[in-house]
Amino acid sequence: MLVQPLPSPLPPAPPPAAPVVEVRAATRRYGNVEALRGVDLTVRRGELTAILGPNGAGKTTLLSLILGLRRPTSGEVRVLGLPVDSAAGRAGVGAMLQESGVPPALMIGELVDLFRSYYPAPRPARDVIAAAGLEGLESRRAGQLSGGQRQRLYFALALCGDPELVVLDEPTTGLDVESRRRFWDVIAGLAAGGTTVLFATHLLDEADALARRIVVVSAGRIVADGTPAEVKARAGGKTIKVRADIDPAVVATWPGVVSATRVGSNIEILALDADPVMRHLFASTARVDEFTVEERTLETAFLDIVKESQQ
Repeated sequence: MLVQPLPSPLPPAPPPAAPVVEVRAATRRYGNVEALRGVDLTVRRGELTAILGPNGAGKTTLLSLILGLRRPTSGEVRVLGLPVDSAAGRAGVGAMLQESGVPPALMIGELVDLFRSYYPAPRPARDVIAAAGLEGLESRRAGQLSGGQRQRLYFALALCGDPELVVLDEPTTGLDVESRRRFWDVIAGLAAGGTTVLFATHLLDEADALARRIVVVSAGRIVADGTPAEVKARAGGKTIKVRADIDPAVVATWPGVVSATRVGSNIEILALDADPVMRHLFASTARVDEFTVEERTLETAFLDIVKESQQ
């Protein structure tokens, strides 16, 4: 009788990769002001995440903790699996802040070479210049740059170390429409190549078009976290505008309707789903002159979520 050999054991599965960003129960106080209140945030490799929030919500403070520019009053922050203040962790991070400065007498090419010299394996200078749309401007001095060109320079400097994590705070401020679109394309390309991108913005259309994940911060807490579609769905789903012979107070009692108000000659209905509302509408009145159904915008959802969090 032939004896079949036992199969070789399968090699053990590799351990899961550590999160690129891990914030645990982080708080941050400035005197009596609590800017962050027990924030937990985990960002995985390759995620393209937008941080949204009203002024004073804690967005910039959260990014400052992740960059090691400030220490949490309590809690823990790790980047690339390492303590945020470790030199090895910082070498893998590129940052573009709201308030930055460089020597005005140095030229763009000189600044790029200087910043590249800080890293063990920098990205090629020509790639950095091209990504920021600064080709042909290498010999221009920083003090001669326009506001938009200065933003592009800061973006180039953030990429010099070929970082695994890029952190951007209001990165497209001062950019024209064409430059913004180019910036979006570069950021999307970085994320597609495995770079983790975390950016704060007050431009909600930018977050909706670019981010795969949206984190909303309000009053020092994370109050929403999900894909753009999931965040928008939290705020109600659909807006229905209809011109019909019916009382908005009646519409407001239908299942799935969040609110119904008259706006001029139309009734504006905020609903979780459009189909049951439209069935009720056509069953309740013989006169429907016109109607439109719109997805809730990220701006509307954002305002609703922030308002709810502050109540």
